[in-house]
Amino acid sequence: MWLAKNKDEREFTGGKTDWEAAARIAEQCSGFEPDDEDEQTADEAVSCYNCRYRRWTVKSFSCLLPT
Repeated sequence: MWLAKNKDEREFTGGKTDWEAAARIAEQCSGFEPDDEDEQTADEAVSCYNCRYRRWTVKSFSCLLPT
């Protein structure tokens, strides 16, 4: 599900429209924090697409959750 970009950043391989996978991953993530409401894109409250550690890329998003 992830492509390592460097030691502190990984890119989601599901792109910008794999709603189910993004929700499933976020449900299992102990670091999930909801982003500001105006920055949320998914209907599911808990989704990587709605996480404050998500940064959009050209093809998908990167997870910048501190380790």
